[in-house]
Amino acid sequence: MISEKKYFPSTIHLFQNIAILIPAFNPDDKLVILIKELIELGVENIIVVDDGSKKQCSYIFKNIKKFSQCNVIEHAVNLGKGRALKTGVNYFLNNYKKFIGLITVDADGQHKCEDIIKVAKCLKENQHSLILGTRNFNKGMPFRSWFGNLITAKIFTFFSGINISDTQTGLRGIPYNYLPFMLKVSGEKYEFEMNVLLECSQRDIYIKEVAIKTIYIEKNKSSHFNPLLDSIRIYVVFLKFIFSSFASFFVDMSSFIVLTKLFLILIPGYFIILSTIGSRIISSAFNYIINNKTVFCLQNTNRNSIIRYYILATVQMLLSALGVSLIYNQIHQGEVFIKIIVDLMLFFGSFKVQRNWVFKLE
Repeated sequence: MISEKKYFPSTIHLFQNIAILIPAFNPDDKLVILIKELIELGVENIIVVDDGSKKQCSYIFKNIKKFSQCNVIEHAVNLGKGRALKTGVNYFLNNYKKFIGLITVDADGQHKCEDIIKVAKCLKENQHSLILGTRNFNKGMPFRSWFGNLITAKIFTFFSGINISDTQTGLRGIPYNYLPFMLKVSGEKYEFEMNVLLECSQRDIYIKEVAIKTIYIEKNKSSHFNPLLDSIRIYVVFLKFIFSSFASFFVDMSSFIVLTKLFLILIPGYFIILSTIGSRIISSAFNYIINNKTVFCLQNTNRNSIIRYYILATVQMLLSALGVSLIYNQIHQGEVFIKIIVDLMLFFGSFKVQRNWVFKLE
């Protein structure tokens, strides 16, 4: 147990207006130890969400309920980490009106009190930033953690343009004013934490990282993260974009093939440019509807997003037409194959532009 002399005098005022939120699913005794250590630090407001844990864990929650500083909220069945966090955030917003924010902590004992203190201090000093306690990953880390964090961080950076070294950290300091919109972020399981970061990037919320210790207890056996299923959930926004792009690409190519045959007869000198423009008008309308409603999940069609989308579509269309024409004029064959290559090259920048500009929240 942490020494009271070492921590309490310097942290007695630190947590007066900061609450701790701990989502817990089938925890062990490490959760009780964590609660005791937090109380020693002077934490007076701890929210624990029992996310439908098995009956064998009931004694743990009974012990926790004995502490006056701890409020336990129960899910009748397991609903996932994302839903547990939303439940805790909703409780916090209803009961802690004058607090500056809360800190989320995992229940498996991998977040040490000294790191929680770091995040609390950073939250107090940066009340307009999302604070992430980020770990330093190395070759000795368990596979599921390497796969679920390091790779995801690289993909997140590529698509969002924000360099975050640990997208799946559960140790986060969240200012009060940012909590309401988080209740509306999609995701019920591990993907929720990734979606929160994506939402913050859309809202231009600064994300600040605080270095914490990398700790894996019993090779991270207590983690409920499924490397395959939960990674798919995390990547779902990217997968939906890829699917919508390929569907739109199919519509675009089908229209292009039909229009080239038509314009080759009617206006042979400009048949590629006219076919490209015509096919892009058809496919862009299809693509906008899918991305607006399914990929970026905007509830209502926004006039500004339509204008921005068609600015992007026009630029892409002109670049595609110009690129295909230049290459075709050199080799005089294979216009369909040329278009596939050119549009594939344009694809990679499209997600970032749509995420950060076209469908950006206003």
